[in-house]
Amino acid sequence: MQDRIPTVLQSELNPDRLVVIESPSRDNAQAFLTDSEAPALFAIVYQTITSILLLFDGGE
Repeated sequence: MQDRIPTVLQSELNPDRLVVIESPSRDNAQAFLTDSEAPALFAIVYQTITSILLLFDGGE
């Protein structure tokens, strides 16, 4: 089993709210983040909100 400690990818962790996007696997999530279309999506996100991006392994 992989570590369940969150990996901080950007900024500091001190959120007012939390949005969780579930992915089938860590590899799938990393593929999404490195997709060639991701920078355009994140440009829109960063213009409208202040965000913190975390990648972590969950459990059931």
